[in-house]
Amino acid sequence: MKHLLTAAAFALLTTPAQAQDKLSIMLDWFVNPDHGPIIVAQSRGYFAEAGLEVDIIAPADPSDPPKMAAAGKVDLAVGYQPQLYLQHAAGLSLMRVGTLISSPLYCVMVDAGGPVQTLADLKGRRVGYSVPGLEEALMHTMLRANGVDPANVEQINVNFALTSALAAGQVDAVSGAFRNFELSQMTAIGKTGRCFLPEEHGVPVYDELIYLTNPETVDADKIARFLAATKRATTEIMADPEAGWQTFRAYSAELDDTLNAAAWQATAPLFATDPGTLDIQRYAAFGAYMADIGMIAKAPEVSTIATTLGAQ
Repeated sequence: MKHLLTAAAFALLTTPAQAQDKLSIMLDWFVNPDHGPIIVAQSRGYFAEAGLEVDIIAPADPSDPPKMAAAGKVDLAVGYQPQLYLQHAAGLSLMRVGTLISSPLYCVMVDAGGPVQTLADLKGRRVGYSVPGLEEALMHTMLRANGVDPANVEQINVNFALTSALAAGQVDAVSGAFRNFELSQMTAIGKTGRCFLPEEHGVPVYDELIYLTNPETVDADKIARFLAATKRATTEIMADPEAGWQTFRAYSAELDDTLNAAAWQATAPLFATDPGTLDIQRYAAFGAYMADIGMIAKAPEVSTIATTLGAQ
């Protein structure tokens, strides 16, 4: 008799596990340290504990994520606060529901040992860039804040070879470098980079990476659970960045290299500690800035582009 299962025990063994809710998220680019809380939450089982089966998707084209979210093809997309105003103006149905990295990453980078020691030194010099448009407008603001007419700076498209173009002397500075990556790339090739930060040169502070969804199809409960899991991961990353790195690097073999290790250390302090928090004044100020520089016709009401679902 002692080998027989009780009715209650048998019921526990034969009851099917409760199905988890599926949630898809498309990253802004291939997996990298910027996505630390998402990867750590996935790897440590925090999404599963929240009743979520999360599908993490790297896009073939970095312009795809907001379009896919607006079309309801994915539940969430990782995007950029500055781009959100342009996407809203273009009619995409998108809403910010959370923050991944709560400070700018963009910078204008120079060789610290070169002739450019201040942004004023860029007058009459060459600046490389990858993507025209918004990044160009940010740089123009920074130049004007330092008394330089952008017309007096030669701008050269170096595609995405920002670090190599600067190191080779093709340009005197590059616009669009990410302070948590390109500075490490400079170190890796025996150079020392220096970043001029937009928030210190006339550009209102903004969130670099945010979570976007279609407000008409949003499942607020699922997204709130997603944000709570990433908040838990962020708290642990900040408490022990090295343990966070060990979890992150184990996610995929190609992540385990010296550049990602250095980028991880630079990025870990920048994750949003409470991804559900929305700074309404920050969003309003940046919207006004976008209108002032002519990138959009009119600043949108914050409530039309951003909300908070909480991540308690």
